[in-house]
Amino acid sequence: MQLKHILAGICLAAAGTCAAMADDLGPTLTKIKQTGVITLGYRDSSIPFSYLDGHQKPIGFAMDICYHIVDAVKAKLSMPNLKVNLVPVTSATRIPLVANGTVDLVCGSATNNEAREKQVSFSQTYYLTANRVVSKKSSNIHSIEDLKGKTVVSTSGTTNIQQLAEANKSKGMGMNILAAKDHAESFLMVETGRAVGFAMDDILLAGLVANSKDPQDYVITPDAFNKAEPYGAILPKGDAQFKAVADQATTALYTSPEMEKLWAKWFTSPIPPNNVNLNVPMNEAMKKAFAHPTTSPNVADY
Repeated sequence: MQLKHILAGICLAAAGTCAAMADDLGPTLTKIKQTGVITLGYRDSSIPFSYLDGHQKPIGFAMDICYHIVDAVKAKLSMPNLKVNLVPVTSATRIPLVANGTVDLVCGSATNNEAREKQVSFSQTYYLTANRVVSKKSSNIHSIEDLKGKTVVSTSGTTNIQQLAEANKSKGMGMNILAAKDHAESFLMVETGRAVGFAMDDILLAGLVANSKDPQDYVITPDAFNKAEPYGAILPKGDAQFKAVADQATTALYTSPEMEKLWAKWFTSPIPPNNVNLNVPMNEAMKKAFAHPTTSPNVADY
């Protein structure tokens, strides 16, 4: 159901007060206050940002950040018992579900760029990543140039598959590009030999390799299709009140000692479900991004 329809129904029951409340809180906070529910979108295999643990519970670095935003919403609305509804999303559905009001906040591995900001907004950046390729060592893929004439997969609805297609055209690489429904299926296609490589954000590839049956069998290209791009949580476009609550929550978190602990929890410590350690220490670019929080989609700003 679209957000405007939900609000319309609510307003029918409280005609005199709804308009004034919407003016004060904006559409998303008004809906949350009236329904008593905030809806978070999560991914099932975006390790370590948003994925399912051994009990099929959504967990991850981005989920933890989103729960800080939820706490800020509870405080803003004076609703300590606000219910959290969790909805699975994919790369293809995450933006439409926020745009139509089904989901209030998507917690995962979404790249913030100017094209997407025409449809939705983003929280302050919580990760910087580049588009690289994972393959089996036996395939002898040492750089992106080695993919010429090969079958390469990426996940539908991502910027990665767009960059793959752009490189294929501009560099005349002659790749056969396949689209998978999610990251797990993309990686499975490399595992089973249906594709030589899987183009995706490097941190997600590291997570998939670390949790595979034989991590030592895989290699990630040192070069990338792009400069490092920012990740953020997806928010409804044009809702200044909701975005202000999210930005205040992330600024407080990013600039506190708790941020280093949260980073260590997901990037330099064993994580569920297989207790693998990604061993990705916080680099200087991320330290700068957390010290000076920003929602900029411009890679030159990081």
